Formats: sequence, C-alpha cells, structure tokens
Amino acid sequence: MGVYVSVRGWLECDEAQLAAVREIISSHADDHYSHGWSTPRRQVNWTRYVFYGADIRESALDWFTEQLREIARIPASDEDGDLVRGLFLAGHEVDGAAEWQVRDGRLAVSPADARHKYLDG
Repeated sequence: MGVYVSVRGWLECDEAQLAAVREIISSHADDHYSHGWSTPRRQVNWTRYVFYGADIRESALDWFTEQLREIARIPASDEDGDLVRGLFLAGHEVDGAAEWQVRDGRLAVSPADARHKYLDG
C-alpha cells in the first residue's frame, strides 16, 4: 500500500509571480497529484494565493518539494522586492509532521510544532 504524507498549505505572490508559479506547476503536471493545486475562482485585492491539499505517496515527496524549490526561486517582479512565500504542513504517516516554509528564495524544512499534531489525528 505504501506510506502517505498529507500535504496542505499555500503560497502568496503577486500577479506576475502567479504566472510563473502556474508555469512551474504545469511543467510538473502528472495528471494525479498535480490536481491538488488550486487557486481561488477570483483573486481578491493584490496578494495572489495558490493552495495545495492532497495525500501523496512518500515516493512523490521529491516531485512536490522540487516544485516548491523552483517556485521559491521565482524572482521579485517589482521594486518592492517581495519574493514568493508560503507555508505547508506535511503529515508523514511514519516520520511525523514537518513544516515547509517557502521564504527568502528557498524551501526551509523543520519539524512541525506540536500544537499542529491535532491535524494528523
């Protein structure tokens, strides 16, 4: 059956970066786990959000985290210098929960805070 990881979280970016995010997601499309990505039907105000939620096999973690690493490297698109940022919780059936932060142009991985344990009940 395999080991699964519950991945859920979001990215924040601007409109120009959203186009790049969509290109990266599309370039990794697998017609299965890639269906976990979504965006609001209509964006509200200036921040663009992209969400992911799916239970994926442990063997697909590299597929997913590589997308996050590519997305994190998207450059700022205006003089504000804002990079794509986001937060994901990954609940691993065996190894427990991890927090994935997309910030400062990279993906930072650390153990999830114990207060999020209820999500992996």
